[in-house]
Amino acid sequence: MTQKTILIKPYSAYERERQPAENAELTHVEKGSPMGEYLRRFWQPVALSTELGELPKAVRMFGEDLVLFRAKNGKPGLLEKHCSHRGTSLEFGICEDEGLRCCYHGWLFGVDGTILETPGDPPDSQLRFNVCHGAYPLHEYRGIIFGYFGPPQEKPEFPLFDTYAIDDDRLVPYCLTYPCNWLQVHENVMDPAHAVFLHTRISFTQFAEAWGELPDMDFVPTPAGMIYVTTRRWKDKVWVRSNDIILPNLAQVGHIWEDGQDDKCFARVAITRWTTPIDNQTCRIIGWRHFHPDADPRGIADEAQCGVESVDFFGQNGARPYEDRQRMPGDYDAQVSQRPIAVHALENLTRCDRGVAMLRQLLRRESNKVAQGGKPSVSPLRTDGATPTYAHDTVISAPPREDDAAFIREVGKTITGIVVRGEHHEAADRDRQVRARIEDYAQSLAGTTV
Repeated sequence: MTQKTILIKPYSAYERERQPAENAELTHVEKGSPMGEYLRRFWQPVALSTELGELPKAVRMFGEDLVLFRAKNGKPGLLEKHCSHRGTSLEFGICEDEGLRCCYHGWLFGVDGTILETPGDPPDSQLRFNVCHGAYPLHEYRGIIFGYFGPPQEKPEFPLFDTYAIDDDRLVPYCLTYPCNWLQVHENVMDPAHAVFLHTRISFTQFAEAWGELPDMDFVPTPAGMIYVTTRRWKDKVWVRSNDIILPNLAQVGHIWEDGQDDKCFARVAITRWTTPIDNQTCRIIGWRHFHPDADPRGIADEAQCGVESVDFFGQNGARPYEDRQRMPGDYDAQVSQRPIAVHALENLTRCDRGVAMLRQLLRRESNKVAQGGKPSVSPLRTDGATPTYAHDTVISAPPREDDAAFIREVGKTITGIVVRGEHHEAADRDRQVRARIEDYAQSLAGTTV
């Protein structure tokens, strides 16, 4: 009996072959793995600034045990966990003016791993000049501490994106820990179909009724990575939405509370977040919730709920009682329950999974490039000194047509062309130009025949 016959026959669990292994090329992140080495070429968030007080904090990144601390002079440091002298964990160290002092024999480590003092040795000891403790460089930006974990000679500049400077915006840091592999959390951003079912039709409307309308879906490369494009009819409006993937593991998400009711052009993001690998079976979302007028059109967002292991929308952690999560599952439950590491060989991908497949292809291509000695791809574009991004929500008034499905698809393609392509993307007033072009297009559709 062939495997195919077994797979399609009822009550065949006993006859199935042994479970295949996970796709290590894409999911494993330890040092030396293709994906781990690729991800290490970028600045990665380690923790929120508020998580770092007067005491050191034990952390893991890419399967390495580390200690994060803040010296009394204000500088953060990230050191290998075990003291270079006798191996005591530096999480029990004492933060001092210039670094971290081991509790066991008093060795003092600077934020860069330099050994500043070995007080148990004679005054003329040269030992500290012959040893340097392992450390990684850090950069603190708007309430998040980032680290660079790759080859020192390949360290890039800290990247700035255009959505860090939205008018009247407050970037509020938050983090969430997921006990599963980083990729199954990250690729959720390129799965727009789950919003229709998980967030709307299955249990209750978590965001707005318009999310339950199955959209036309497209997936488009950008200079920074890729976007999904969903275009849906909602009453007399057409709502076009895009989420960003900025390679390798940065995502930008549009308005959570969007309901497709009011006209808008190129309204910018509500979330900027990294899915950061802790190890192969644990990851952390670290990023910002954006609080600006476009991101909360209905006044529902709650800044007070955003912080350590908390954010202001439903289903993003495992804090609810288990039976409640069964009755009303959220993103956390759907993603964590795929197994500690999702097994790609057991999936049966459909047309709506094209974005997931495309993201995996991009990641495989880029990690292979780095493994072969190349440099990872980054967007060459700059808008007033920042890298342009593409996540947005656009709602235009457009009455239904006789062939409305084709019309909706054309609206999505036209607006996406304006958002992604053209020389205006390197103009200092790029956002204004994009909005003006979309408005012109929307006006050309207004009042045309139904």
